[in-house]
Amino acid sequence: MSRLRIDFAPPGVARTLHRTGAGAWLLAALALLLCLACGVSGWRLLAQQRQDTAQLTAAATRAKAPLVIAVKVPVTPISEQQAAAVNNAVMQLNLPWRALHDTIGAATPANIALLALEPDARRRTIKISAETKTSDAMIAYIEALKEQELFTGVVLTRHEINELDPNKPIRFQLEAEWTAP
Repeated sequence: MSRLRIDFAPPGVARTLHRTGAGAWLLAALALLLCLACGVSGWRLLAQQRQDTAQLTAAATRAKAPLVIAVKVPVTPISEQQAAAVNNAVMQLNLPWRALHDTIGAATPANIALLALEPDARRRTIKISAETKTSDAMIAYIEALKEQELFTGVVLTRHEINELDPNKPIRFQLEAEWTAP
């Protein structure tokens, strides 16, 4: 015959706890341990996230800051000739090429053929070699260069008629001094 369970006690918490079996208690303990493990794991992940955020902020701050590297360069003496050569090269590189070219181009008419432009950065002058058919065109060209704002003085340094050429053009050279642009 099977066992009958007769219980006349009113339903309540104490009765439920008394009637709960060992398997249910074991399952409840296991669930409680799992919840506790999840809470500890979540706490650790939150702490790791805060640490990673702090490291990311520090890295972003370092990335914005300029990088300064101190390098000790051995001092090598430079001779005066080398210094003069470097200074001459720098002066040549710092010539106002665009302004000179544009000014000369604006003043040069179609009947003047430019042969050479030789700037002298130290004296702030430029030698212009050109050729034309008439002396009137040569003088008009010199006057046109004198009217340019960039040039303070334009001087004809030499001229000659090329007798070997059948057109007998006048080849001339002038020197123009420029101001700082």
